[in-house]
Amino acid sequence: MIRAENVFKTFGLQPVLKGISFTFEAGKNNLIIGRSGAGKTVLLKILVGLQTPTSGQVYYDDVNFTNLDKEGMRAIRMKIGMLFQGSALFDSLTVEENIRFPLDMFTTKTYKEKLERVNYCLERVNLGGNNKKYPSELSGGMQKRVGIARAIVLEPKYLFCDEPNSGLDPKTSILIDELISGITHENNITTIINTHDMNSVMEIGENICFLHEGQLEWSGHKDEVLGSDNENLQSFIFASPFLQRLRKTALK
Repeated sequence: MIRAENVFKTFGLQPVLKGISFTFEAGKNNLIIGRSGAGKTVLLKILVGLQTPTSGQVYYDDVNFTNLDKEGMRAIRMKIGMLFQGSALFDSLTVEENIRFPLDMFTTKTYKEKLERVNYCLERVNLGGNNKKYPSELSGGMQKRVGIARAIVLEPKYLFCDEPNSGLDPKTSILIDELISGITHENNITTIINTHDMNSVMEIGENICFLHEGQLEWSGHKDEVLGSDNENLQSFIFASPFLQRLRKTALK
């Protein structure tokens, strides 16, 4: 569980986050949604410690993450997996080497133990046998799956995903959502996904945090989205004519 408590963030005279309080629950797909400029990325960076809030606190379970020193933050970050928007794979390393990289950096496992873990993660994302390929030999969806394998190789307690479906076709996006959701439930991970993909919201959104102009405007489950009477959420969710028709059908 990760909890944001009255988080404010200001850049110069510009307020970006205005008192965000929200609990991201373990074993659930926690989604941060909102328009560009709503504060989603800033909140995500504060949650992982890449930025410091102007005021307010972030808790990892019962630990006040905001007030930790470098060593304390490092101990928490050892439990964090990150899936970046562009996969962020090392072009000069093979798939196996990319996934093994966190194990090389942060563990004293033997090569055999590392390889076993790498192979397990590859199998988990349906890429078994692709160890020796390079990122340039993979499709965008396959690269994203390698990114997921690397993100979970250290068996994280917390998983952050920044726009995991960016640049992917709808079918591949569904596959990525299913992988992330399955891994979250299997391992009771606190997963936080920064997304504007409405398919993700409607398919896997178990605990949704909607930001509008730096404020928490609405929160709830995917099953509550269509019936929400929050005007800003409606405007965001039902921007396309297709979704407008879907909502009208659901409300009949």
